Amino acid sequence: MNTIILKEPGKLEYQHVDLDTSLKADEVLLKVHRVGICGTDIHAYRGKQPFFNYPRILGHELGAEVIKVGSEVTTIKVGDKCSVEPYFNYREDQAVRRGKTNCGENISVFGVHEDGGMREFIKLPARYLHPSSKLTFEQLALVETLGIGCHAVNRADIQADDLVLVIGAGPIGLATIQFAKLRNARVVVMDINEERLKFCMVQMKADGIVLAGSDDLNEKIRTLFHGDLPTVVMDATGNPQSMKSTFEYVANGGKIIFIGLYQGDFSFFDPLFHKKEITLMASRNALSEDFGQIIFQMEAGKIDTTPWITHRIPKDQLIDRFEDLLKPESKVIKAIVEF
Repeated sequence: MNTIILKEPGKLEYQHVDLDTSLKADEVLLKVHRVGICGTDIHAYRGKQPFFNYPRILGHELGAEVIKVGSEVTTIKVGDKCSVEPYFNYREDQAVRRGKTNCGENISVFGVHEDGGMREFIKLPARYLHPSSKLTFEQLALVETLGIGCHAVNRADIQADDLVLVIGAGPIGLATIQFAKLRNARVVVMDINEERLKFCMVQMKADGIVLAGSDDLNEKIRTLFHGDLPTVVMDATGNPQSMKSTFEYVANGGKIIFIGLYQGDFSFFDPLFHKKEITLMASRNALSEDFGQIIFQMEAGKIDTTPWITHRIPKDQLIDRFEDLLKPESKVIKAIVEF
């Protein structure tokens, strides 16, 4: 089968690998149809992804078709279209026993800690598949991206009376905006990219936008929230300066959720943290139930991901075009590889 392997930072390579179609009793053989390119893939390509080894087959945002099932599989059938939940827990450690399957101590993320989906066929346990009879492979490939935002909003327990500031308008930020809006909260978006901010206003129906780096940011934020500060600040940038600024932006008694990952030590001014009695949270990956929630809402027409996809790339063109995805002038919001 055809496979795309990241041999080392900056070097993708096509390889042909023999396919073993034998299955364990609980496994399913899948034909990969669509693979989303995400920030993790780009960080790995640049050599800046933590907990990562080379060579590695990337790809954990998948839309795939069931072509064979193991002898004990009853929840999935041949022909089903599925999204893949790529957070595997091979050991029932403490977090997993408590339902935190998104952050198990021994978690293995498909396409990060082990080879992923940038290949024609994959074998996975059926429990990690989420089928839909209505969604396209392209839509299913975006469920995992949406899951990051969905889980973060669930972590924040956003209510209709919350004032939400989302910092970072990449795909994870867009997903966060989507689910905060579904909670009927007022949502303002901050980013350094004016084009993405316009996208958030037109396509995501944000209630306001703020250009990061402009003067008097606190006053601009207060104006957009009618004199108040946000009760929830969600940072999807992974930028330490942006993360530090969230302590200034958040209202007294408010919450900060760090969705983006910064690879280093992070510090903040403790007196301000205590003065405001801030709740600080991290958000990682998503839960199995998040996938079900997202598919239900997509099938009901409450989530439209069509405007997100700016680049569709046939698999045999990916290596030649991957570098272009890293350039700001390419204006990528979401790229999808067609297998």
